[in-house]
Amino acid sequence: MSVSLPSSSLDAAAVNRALRGKVAIAGAATYGCGEAPGMDDMTLLVRAAHAAVADAGLTMQDIDGLATCSVTASMWAMPVIEHLGINPSYIDGTMLGGSSFVAHLLPAMRALEAGQCKAVLICYGSAQRSGSAGRKDIVAARRTMDPQPYEHPYEPLLPASAYALAAQRHMHQYGTTREQLAEVAVAARAWAQLNPEAFMRDPLTIDDVLKARMVSSPLGVRDCCLVTDGAGAIVLTRADRARDLAQPPVYILGNATACWNRQISCMPDLTVTSATQSGRQAFAMAGLTPADMDMAQLYDAFTINTILFLEDLGFCRKGEGGSFVQGGAIAPGGRLAVNTNGGGLSCVHPGMYGVFLLIEAVRQLRGQAGLRQLERHRTAVVHGNGGTLSSQATAVLGTAQAL
Repeated sequence: MSVSLPSSSLDAAAVNRALRGKVAIAGAATYGCGEAPGMDDMTLLVRAAHAAVADAGLTMQDIDGLATCSVTASMWAMPVIEHLGINPSYIDGTMLGGSSFVAHLLPAMRALEAGQCKAVLICYGSAQRSGSAGRKDIVAARRTMDPQPYEHPYEPLLPASAYALAAQRHMHQYGTTREQLAEVAVAARAWAQLNPEAFMRDPLTIDDVLKARMVSSPLGVRDCCLVTDGAGAIVLTRADRARDLAQPPVYILGNATACWNRQISCMPDLTVTSATQSGRQAFAMAGLTPADMDMAQLYDAFTINTILFLEDLGFCRKGEGGSFVQGGAIAPGGRLAVNTNGGGLSCVHPGMYGVFLLIEAVRQLRGQAGLRQLERHRTAVVHGNGGTLSSQATAVLGTAQAL
C-alpha cells in the first residue's frame, strides 16, 4: 500500500534538500573526558566551547548562535549565555535526551542559511561522574522533570531495564545471542585502545563481557555505557565561510529527527526504532545510502543499541544485526568502522553522548584521528538516541569530496 505525503511534508523535504552541504562544522573540541574532579557542568562546557571556537579560528565574540541543553536544568541556555559572554540572535534549548545535539543541526542550518546568525555553537558539559550531585540525585531529578506514570511507580532500573527489554525481545524474535551483544562491547574497546582520550582502554574479551556482573538481564555491566565526566562542542558556519577558516570544513549533507514514543512501554515494536524514519530522511537529503558510508558513529548507550541502529539505518536487514557484528566486523579492520573513538561503552559518556558522536566524525573526516584514523574517510553517518529508544536523530557528514 502506498502512502501519499501531505504537500507540506513534500515542501519541507525539498527545502531540506536545498540545504545539503550549505553548512559546515568549522570547529570541534572536547574537554575533561573521563574524570574532571573539582569541575562542574558549566566549567566543563565553557572550556570545551572556548576550545571549539579557537579550533575554528574564531573568537567567542564571533558566536551569535547557541544550541545547548542539560539533563538537570530546563533553562540551561540562559546561564550558558551568561558564562560565555555572548549575545546570540539564534537560541535553541530543545531537550530530546542524548540525541539533542544531532537534532540541533537542522534548525541551526536553517538559521544560518536565512542569515539569522553567522556562527552557531552547539555545546554540552557534565560532571556526572565526579560532580557533587550523585547518580541517585540525577535519577531523582530526571523523574521530577520527566514523570512517566506508567513506569515510575514500579521503580524500574531505568534506563538499563528499558534497553534490556529491547535486547530480550530481539533475542527471542531473531535468535540474537549474548555473545553477539558482547561483540559490540569488544569492538568498542578495541577502538578505545587506539584512542588516548578513551576512559577505558584495558583489554576486553567476549568471555569478560559474558562473565561481568549482571545489571538487567540480559545486559551485564560491560553491555552498559560508562558514567564519566566530559564536555564537547562544535561550531557551525555557512559553508562558504568555513572554507576560509582554520580547519578543513566538514559538510552537513543530511539531518533528520524522529520520535515515536517516550516510554519504552509505549513502543509499538521493541525491535524497531524511529531511526528507520530519521535515517531514511537524512540519507535522502544527502542523496547517499548506507553503502556510501565510510564509518558509522552510533549512540551505544547499551550493546543492543548498536545492533538496532545498524538494522534501522539500513546497514543490514532487521534481525541480522547480531550476525552483522560477529567476528570483529565493526572492530578495527572489520567490514564497517563503528564508533571509532570507543563509543559510550569505552570512551566517554557523561549523561548525554550525542555531541561526542559528531566530534569523532569530524576528527575522522579531517584526518586527525591519530592511531585510529581510517584510510578511507570521505563520509560518515552519525546517529543519536535519546530517552529509552525514544528520540532518534541522524546526520550524514562528508568532506569536500562528498559534495
